[in-house]
Amino acid sequence: MHLQALRRRLPATLLASSLVIAPLPAAAEGPVANLAYGAGSALASLVYGPAKILYALGGGVVAGFAYLFSGGDGAVAEPIIDAAMRGDYVISPEQLTGDRDIHFIGRRREYVDAANVAAGPPEEGY
Repeated sequence: MHLQALRRRLPATLLASSLVIAPLPAAAEGPVANLAYGAGSALASLVYGPAKILYALGGGVVAGFAYLFSGGDGAVAEPIIDAAMRGDYVISPEQLTGDRDIHFIGRRREYVDAANVAAGPPEEGY
């Protein structure tokens, strides 16, 4: 494919992928809405998932170097690992509707636990 053809298709591709990833307003519940959100989450995950995996792998490499250069201090590498490897690896329909947040960069376990306590008891079904 020629470079000019790629340049012409890039804006349309970026626009389409941003529309798929952007949170959608809550619509009426029903099988068609569920199907649409399921398909949207699958398409969004095709872009988001590999990007998150690359980010996690890069974070693992950086954490490994931080561990080595700090003389084996795990406290130096642990925040890097938490930020890179925790978080969401796929986009769910609830994230598309805005009912759940998307966490590309992970949070440390104690912050996640504190946020869950502040949010109150989980709803039935979780």
